[in-house]
Amino acid sequence: MAHQHSPRFLKIVQDAKPRIRETNCDAVKAQMDRGDKFTLVDVREESEYAKDHLPGAIHLGKGIIERDVEARVPDVNTPLVLYCGGGFRSTLAADNLQKMGYSNVISMDGGIREWREKGFPLTKG
Repeated sequence: MAHQHSPRFLKIVQDAKPRIRETNCDAVKAQMDRGDKFTLVDVREESEYAKDHLPGAIHLGKGIIERDVEARVPDVNTPLVLYCGGGFRSTLAADNLQKMGYSNVISMDGGIREWREKGFPLTKG
């Protein structure tokens, strides 16, 4: 069930969208199936990640990603695919990472909710 977002939150997401690149679940799944090299980053809360996440994803929650990303992903040219529940938090995180100099950041629109709906694999715990 999708979360009801506040108008002010939606406004900052819409403001960031033109500055970022987006992809979708099907494209990310195809990249995974081909064995493309990229870092998949779950920006949801730690408890959400612990419940389930996309296979191979690392966790850098929206609240700490800017603080911790350089230690986990020091190369600013690393291809990064960010996702969250539906694509809003990952949009904001992608925007901030680009401001930090990360040049190959993409937000997965639809997030893990759409991934689940499509029956794509998930990792528990």
